[in-house]
This record gives sequence, structure tokens and C-alpha cells, in this order.
Amino acid sequence: MAKAKSDIELDDDDFVEDDDTPDTDNAPNTRNSLTKRRLIDNYLEERRLQKQLSDFDFD
Repeated sequence: MAKAKSDIELDDDDFVEDDDTPDTDNAPNTRNSLTKRRLIDNYLEERRLQKQLSDFDFD
């Protein structure tokens, strides 16, 4: 088993360093997307509740 591990060769070119710093240009888009998503979620929740209310038997 130890010999099999030594046969593996890794090149430094195979690995790309990722920049962990967030893009400052992306922050407003993310905020806008989250706001839109919340609006859609609220709208869908309201529709679901309206459907439940209309299906409810008041008698």
C-alpha cells in the first residue's frame, strides 16, 4: 500500500488557489437577489394561505 501512495505524483499546476475575499461588486447583486427571493417566498406563502382559507369549510 505504501508503494501505491508513492506512485502518485501531484503537480502544483493541478491546484488553483481560490481567493477567499468576497467580491465587492457582487454584494449589491446578492442583496438584491435575496430581497427578490424573500418577496417571492412571501407571495407564495400568501397564495398558499389564501388557498387554504378558500378550501376551509366555515359551516
